[in-house]
Amino acid sequence: MSPGFSSGEQRWRAHLGTLRQVVRQELVARQLAAHLPDRPLRVLDAGCGQGTQLLRLARDGHEVTGLDSSPTLLGDLRRALADEPDQVRRRVRTVEGDVGDLAALFAADDFDVVLCQGVLMYFADPATLLDDLARLVRPGGLVSLLVRNGDALAMRPGLLGDWAAARRAFGDLSYDNRIGVTARADRVADLVAALAVRGLPVDAWYGVRVFTDVVPSNAEPPAGPELAELLDCEELAGATDPYRRVAALAHVIARRA
Repeated sequence: MSPGFSSGEQRWRAHLGTLRQVVRQELVARQLAAHLPDRPLRVLDAGCGQGTQLLRLARDGHEVTGLDSSPTLLGDLRRALADEPDQVRRRVRTVEGDVGDLAALFAADDFDVVLCQGVLMYFADPATLLDDLARLVRPGGLVSLLVRNGDALAMRPGLLGDWAAARRAFGDLSYDNRIGVTARADRVADLVAALAVRGLPVDAWYGVRVFTDVVPSNAEPPAGPELAELLDCEELAGATDPYRRVAALAHVIARRA
């Protein structure tokens, strides 16, 4: 993960399993699954953190590599992996390293799918990172990016009554997030254009957390049927205009030409 994230890592770990995180992880997994071919794939998760997405993909039969600079989060991943069946553990490789060193760590065209979710917002200029992601994915392969939605940056502070932050969000793509780190949002059209010039035309983009972004950071998920209904509504909203455009996060899926 990037240096900017490190100062908020403890808060991030404390909020895993909360409603906002459950919605994020489940929606991203569903959205990505709709674009994956029905065969084993080689996957890189760049900035994998505790490995939520990586583990799901390994359980589905894919060969996955998780890269992260945090020994703590990689330790969380390895402990979770220890509880998995042998066949899942054999599909997972972890690498401690920085996403800024992708070019040195991995060969070109080495992966069918590259994930970089919740990482771009910690880079003041993500151009080099986007270059590396485009280089690592094979022709026809997918890149999955989860970013803070710059087109809806005023929504959260506005709904929470923080009028100074809401007003500032109309002209400034930087923001203070819930783990106490100043980060950066991306406008979807700008990100689509940046990917296109790197030979990564966008297949689709989705919103993530349309209805649940303003719940308290420590809010627990509801039980059983209520959670299932909530997730179904979030999934539908994330794929439907105009709702997806006001989501807190944008999930962009591009395919290398």
